[in-house]
Amino acid sequence: MRIPIYQVDAFASELFRGNPAAVCPLDRWLKDETLQAIAAENNLAETAYYVKENGRYRIRWFTPALEVDLCGHATLATAHVILNLRKEIAEQQIAFDSRSGVLTVARENDLYVLDFPAVYPLEAAADPILFEALGSRPSAFMRTGDCFCVYETEDQIRALAPDMSRLAKVDCRGVIVTAPGKDCDFVSRFFGPRAGIPEDPVTGSAHTNLTPYWSRRLGKKKLFARQISRRGGELWCEDLGARVKIGGRAVTYLEGHIAVTGE
Repeated sequence: MRIPIYQVDAFASELFRGNPAAVCPLDRWLKDETLQAIAAENNLAETAYYVKENGRYRIRWFTPALEVDLCGHATLATAHVILNLRKEIAEQQIAFDSRSGVLTVARENDLYVLDFPAVYPLEAAADPILFEALGSRPSAFMRTGDCFCVYETEDQIRALAPDMSRLAKVDCRGVIVTAPGKDCDFVSRFFGPRAGIPEDPVTGSAHTNLTPYWSRRLGKKKLFARQISRRGGELWCEDLGARVKIGGRAVTYLEGHIAVTGE
């Protein structure tokens, strides 16, 4: 069996920036162990698979270690493959069925805009193990499905050098760290060693938490954000209350095929 594969730099305006995701269109779902093995072989933060079901699209996302409930950058990359590379539909908007419900992506000029459910982070008790792993205590600590750490300055975020082995012992999917930005509304980084991702270059799903938090704190609905990983990425965000819009660009890096036997 030959499976098409595309690698796309999401939330990027040029190659070798943003967050690379693999996208594999499938005629039917393969065994979960095969999907996981392909994702491990790709060794990217996420590999997205999609299948047409009853005239709609279903999407699933795998890290090198496990399947996740939501991934922003790989959803954006998948929309880029369907709308721009394969031109499967004439519409400029696509809806995906997923483990997190219906997710839509619309192409607006040169941006792909995700419409995702918003999750506002809630105050939580201090986590000394987490703070020790980060090497720095945040000014505020909250939780969603992730740990959510707020710092005072962008420089503090840039200076963080977590102990990944200790961070992997913290009971959460990943760790969001954030602060006000110098040339943007806010900056962030995301660490997910427990999910097999030491540092994610750009994390769309984290902005379902970041957008409502900074919208409320800054008193504005539309925000421009940077994720200041080594690769870096830019995101245009909007707080819609129960939902958030997260926009970004995409650049194609690779097109090819995977040879899989036994399916």
